Amino acid sequence: MIPDWPLQTERLVLRPFEERDYDLLYAIQSDAEVARYLYNEPRDHDEVRDLLGRKIAGSEWRDEGDWLSAAVVLRESGAAVGDLDLCWASDEHRTGEIGFAVDPVHQGRGYATEAARAILRLAFEDFALHRVIGRAEARNDASTRVLEKLGMRREALLVENEWVKGEWQSEVVYALLDREWPVASA
Repeated sequence: MIPDWPLQTERLVLRPFEERDYDLLYAIQSDAEVARYLYNEPRDHDEVRDLLGRKIAGSEWRDEGDWLSAAVVLRESGAAVGDLDLCWASDEHRTGEIGFAVDPVHQGRGYATEAARAILRLAFEDFALHRVIGRAEARNDASTRVLEKLGMRREALLVENEWVKGEWQSEVVYALLDREWPVASA
């Protein structure tokens, strides 16, 4: 499945990643506060180059397990501000998973929520998914707020379910069904 790029919202354009997005991805992925609740430590230049290559390759959904990646760009200025992903988690169960990160300089302005809403529209209306989940480390209040603003329902708190970065971490799982999407998107 190939999205009809670019996707546009009131303030944003979502488009496939390009080589010119290296600085954006480095700003996000090298930041210790952003990486705090991710599986990885802050990434160095080589790791970000590798990640960018994977994101460029991920502009289409071909198989279950693929991640569709989009650069989030401000319509007015053209500045790239974020990274949004949609995973094709299960073909049989028509399930996806969203993920997002915003450059720390641009956080707190609603860009993650606005961009994720556009990806949910694609997931439910174009790709006919039945269910989309979002997962976050339980202490990641910013991400859980975004998931709640999207109308997603908290379904689980997995207490100390993973050993990450030398400590037991807990995970929250949010979800939205296709029949809930019309209300959540209003």
